[in-house]
Amino acid sequence: MTGERVPACHDGVCITCSDTAVEVRVVEVLAHRLAVVDTGQGREEVSVALVSAGVGDTILVHAGEAIAVVSS
Repeated sequence: MTGERVPACHDGVCITCSDTAVEVRVVEVLAHRLAVVDTGQGREEVSVALVSAGVGDTILVHAGEAIAVVSS
């Protein structure tokens, strides 16, 4: 280790891939830990393998993977 500080994420952007995390609403839960979500601009299929999300929940999605349930 060099002792350098790793910069914190800022403005909702991942420092690893420069992608953003987006709040979306779960419309349908599918098999294989997938879900259809409403992005506000259409519907997409995302993985919900890391969270316990149900229909109507608002989840935070990063790179196609739900990383948190914001509200249920």
